[in-house]
Amino acid sequence: MTTAIHVTQLERTFGRGENAIRALRGIELHIEAGQFVALKGRSGSGKTTLLNCLGGLDEPTTGAIKIYGRSLQGLSDKARTVWRRSEVGFIFQSFGLIPTLSAFENVELMLRIAKAPRKERAKRALTCLDMVGLGKWAGHRPYEMSGGQQQRVAIARAIANQPRLILADEPTGELDSDTAQDVLTLFRQIVKASEMTMLMATHDSLVDEFVDQVLHLQDGVIKEVVYTPA
Repeated sequence: MTTAIHVTQLERTFGRGENAIRALRGIELHIEAGQFVALKGRSGSGKTTLLNCLGGLDEPTTGAIKIYGRSLQGLSDKARTVWRRSEVGFIFQSFGLIPTLSAFENVELMLRIAKAPRKERAKRALTCLDMVGLGKWAGHRPYEMSGGQQQRVAIARAIANQPRLILADEPTGELDSDTAQDVLTLFRQIVKASEMTMLMATHDSLVDEFVDQVLHLQDGVIKEVVYTPA
């Protein structure tokens, strides 16, 4: 199988001297392509820091990261940005939609940033909204939608560039349990249909029914890996 994420001896320290905080302490991680993986841990355990390092938003203090065989070490800021736009999709707890833009425009904007051809942008944006069940809501703005619908737009935006890796930080944190279950079902469907790899930081106990494995992070170290029958 193809390896999507390969991490060795990953350390991330903030500050120096006595006030230094070791957010990540020698992370070892191996995730195969096409897997839906949950990353669990208490607040402050290092979940968001790990996602940021994997997505090229933050640089580790030491250690190595390879995403689909490509090392993130030594990449310039420009090269890292180009790589991130084409290879990684991000989903956040707060949705992160631009309130003045419609659902279609929020999704299409990502394709515009990636400099996709105009005809392709429109078609792809509508396809992604259809995939998340919001084709008929393309012209609506975020404030006209429920929280679950806004998160679906955020998902459509994240998959617009057909990334191979999706990183999600507490994507169901603002949703009620029924809506969260719908979103997790959608994640599972997208991962399997598109053969994307997804790593999701979460506190949500519902995820165990949907993911392939659960990683338990404690004090910057992966303490346990649980494979699920999902």
